[in-house]
Parts: sequence; C-alpha cells; structure tokens
Amino acid sequence: MKPLEGLHVLITRPAAQAGGICSLIEAEGGTAVRFPSIAIAPPNDSRPAKALLTRSDWDRVIFISANAVHAALELGGDWQHRPLVAVGNATRKALLAAGLKVSLTPTDGFNSEALLALPELQTVAGERMLIVRGEGGRETLADTLRKRGALLEHAEVYRRTMPATDPAELLQIWADGGIDVVTVTSNESLTNLLAMLGDTGHKLLIDTPLVGVSERVLQHAASLGLPNPPIVAASAHDTDVLATLIAWRRSSGPRND
Repeated sequence: MKPLEGLHVLITRPAAQAGGICSLIEAEGGTAVRFPSIAIAPPNDSRPAKALLTRSDWDRVIFISANAVHAALELGGDWQHRPLVAVGNATRKALLAAGLKVSLTPTDGFNSEALLALPELQTVAGERMLIVRGEGGRETLADTLRKRGALLEHAEVYRRTMPATDPAELLQIWADGGIDVVTVTSNESLTNLLAMLGDTGHKLLIDTPLVGVSERVLQHAASLGLPNPPIVAASAHDTDVLATLIAWRRSSGPRND
C-alpha cells in the first residue's frame, strides 16, 4: 500500500503554486483537496516597483519567492542583467525557468535566515541591493543587511489577498470526515483560512491535524487559539511537506485499511 493511501489532505497554497504538492500527494496514494486561502494579485500601484526594477545600478537583486519572480517578469526592467539571488529552491527554479542565471541561493534551508548565513552576504557594506517581494513581507532580511551596511530598497511587486471562495462544499466534505490533515505555508494563509471557514470550520480545524512549514506558523496557531501544535515541516518545499505527511501518517495518522 502506498504511504498516503486513503489520506485526504487540505492544500491551502495559492492556486498557481498548488500543483506540485498535489501531484506528489496523489502519487503516494493520497487525495489533495484544494482550497486556496491566499490569492496573488498585482499591487494597486505598480509604478514604484517598476521604477526600482528599471534601475541598472543594483549590485544584487534578491527575490523572496517564486511569486516575486513571476510578477517582476511581468513588470520588466533592467534587473535581469544584475546578479540575482534566490531565497530558496522554488524561487531559484522560477528564475532558471525564465532563462536567468542565479548567482546565489542557500543550500541548507529556504528562508531569510539561511540566506543571511551565506558567506557572500557577511561583508556587504556599501552594496546596493534590491529586495523583490510582496507587500508587507518580513523585515528580517532587510534589517540584517542594513546592519551590515547594505543600501537597500524594496520592490513590492504583488499583494496577497483573501479569496472570496464559498466554503460550503468544503465544510460539508470536512464534516463527513473527508479531511484528515490540513497544510498551511504561512501565518497569513492560516489566518485567512480561519476567516474563510467561519465558526463551523474553526471547530473542524481544532479537531484536525495541521502541518505548518515553520516555527512561526506553530506560534501563530497558538496565538489563534488552536490547541494542537502544528507538525512542522523542514521547509515549504513540496518534497519537505510530503516527507512530513508521510512521517506523520506512519506514526499516528488515520488509516482506512
């Protein structure tokens, strides 16, 4: 029997990023139920970001996510000819898929902390850097690089919104026992999920195991009143989430056999 046989997994990634993990789950015998709790939209005013992307004096251009890559490609500019840095593997793949060369990416971990640990970013005083991200991203990377002397700007090339999806069908499936585990990839995706599901969904979520992708999600779940700590995957990468689901299923997950 495949390791996820009979397991129904709720996937809350944005629609465009859900395909990979859904395919992996289904290849291992599970059923992926898609319910995006974040949607990706253009900024209300893209002119400030476009002006920054058009500049040709950046020493490094740092991409925080694959979404940032796709949005920056839409806006155009001179950034494609600068040294490009990817915060993680999915971001790196998005740049490579566009035919671009990536000069730097972490090999151990896929977050700001892993990027900041790289030797190449320890001595950066006077370097002009552009961080390409969505609106309202974390400030850890920028704050630390500024302390190291870098000259930083942010190009906020997309915004995250809460989809206006009717949860009625999902809630019925869930109430009938059709959701065994929920995956979330950020604090915002968990917050939105709770808002979208309402009181009925909140009660269901309390009784359903949750897989998160960072200690931040674990802490955020506690702050939202979810009593059961999330199972934390090594990263948001599809293979890490899959490995966590398989390990959880083998140790304590529901089985239909």
